[in-house]
Amino acid sequence: MQETVARRSNQQRREQTIEALLSAARALFLAKGFAGTATPEIVGAAGVTRGALYHHFEDKKALFRAVIDAEMAAVALEIERATPPALPPFEALIAGGRAFFAAMAQPGRISLLLIEAPAVLGFEELAALDRRHGGRTLAEGLDAAIKAGVLRELPVEPLALMLSALYDRGALALASGQKVEEIQSVIEAVLGGLKRDAPAHIQN
Repeated sequence: MQETVARRSNQQRREQTIEALLSAARALFLAKGFAGTATPEIVGAAGVTRGALYHHFEDKKALFRAVIDAEMAAVALEIERATPPALPPFEALIAGGRAFFAAMAQPGRISLLLIEAPAVLGFEELAALDRRHGGRTLAEGLDAAIKAGVLRELPVEPLALMLSALYDRGALALASGQKVEEIQSVIEAVLGGLKRDAPAHIQN
């Protein structure tokens, strides 16, 4: 019994330490950028030791990667919440897109995911993270819509990549002051053009 309690207590301390590091690192990366943030600042803000930082993360880049992974997971969760299994495939794509922009409106998220992350992690590593989160949810939604006969039969992977880029550009436009309703209307028009029953001049 005592061993079980001790293990639970150790696990709780571990989770609290990681959460403190992620929270402090996120705030500093957002305020000063990756290059401008030093590890002593992070451990000071988190209230932990340097040893604790390097026990859980190999280096500052690994901590940054964990911050980005957590941000992507949060966005994917909002999309999944907005697209329950009972929702028809095309409606799920629309709802998922709107949930994406709502999630990206979280202060600092666009800067971290679309400006800092590509510069620090590079395309390949960032794409691998995206495939676990937002890219996965988009690909699954497109695949479901194609299999249901709602969208034209197109290769899912390149289609998801192209639409993901469109969503990201839309988020950057949102950060620049573009109205979210205007961005959504354009993307939803693009999705409409992919439907099997779209006008012939769009399909050709």
